Amino acid sequence: MRRSVLFLPGNNPNLLINGSVLGADGIIFDLEDAVSPDDKDAARILVSHALGALKFDKCEIIIRINALDTKYWEKDLEAVVPLGPDMILPAKVGCAEDIFTLTKKIEEVEAKAGITKIVKLLPLIETALGLENSFAIASANKRVSALLLGAEDLTADLRAPRTREGAEIAYARGRIVCAARAAGVDVFDTPFTDVNDMEGLRQDALLARSLGFTGKAVISPRHVDLVNEAFSPTDREITYAHRVFDAIASAKEQGKGAISLDGKMIDAPIVERARIILETARELGKGNDHE
Repeated sequence: MRRSVLFLPGNNPNLLINGSVLGADGIIFDLEDAVSPDDKDAARILVSHALGALKFDKCEIIIRINALDTKYWEKDLEAVVPLGPDMILPAKVGCAEDIFTLTKKIEEVEAKAGITKIVKLLPLIETALGLENSFAIASANKRVSALLLGAEDLTADLRAPRTREGAEIAYARGRIVCAARAAGVDVFDTPFTDVNDMEGLRQDALLARSLGFTGKAVISPRHVDLVNEAFSPTDREITYAHRVFDAIASAKEQGKGAISLDGKMIDAPIVERARIILETARELGKGNDHE
């Protein structure tokens, strides 16, 4: 499942230790924005110890590394890749060439460490350049598993105010979802940054799901459950999905070519949406796939 990915500062040992029990589908250990330059080395050590000593069986482990235009990113990869995280989250990816550079370095570290696990990439799209190149980034290498929209830096780059309603990122949301789906990878929405506005978070998460996002990044453990709920199928959706497949089975038994449900024609896109809903419900233990 990839409904929620939770950012945790790489220099906070208490949060690192408790990360696996916070309920998120993915944990992002942050070596970039959450860590000051003076604390970079200590954060790498803490994250490395956490990866080596703790079990994170129930969630994906993602490491946010510093941008390629800094002096830190290579040391970040050298410290964490040998420990086999699920994904690397590179900051401020601007073009496909950035992915080529990252992949080459990761391959070097993997070969030197003798590890066989293939570490995936979750590029962070947070600049105007990165957004316009988002399809090229998503399709640059098979290691790219998903994209993540970073609205705070993006809106600064666009010289646009960041608002609760998010009208200023409407284009960016549509663009990155299209790019990710065209490339066949998942896509995460930007975090909702007001940790106390739970209703705003709920509305924002539901909007993101309606736009086609796989899940949403969160910056507070308080946001995890609500985002998980927003990106989980409702009982009503599950019931309707079952009815779609029941209608198909009934039509086949009766030899009918055209299939309708509640006065609406059942076509391939509706069937595919129903299949995805039931597959997700099964993963969540909320029902079985419809045979």
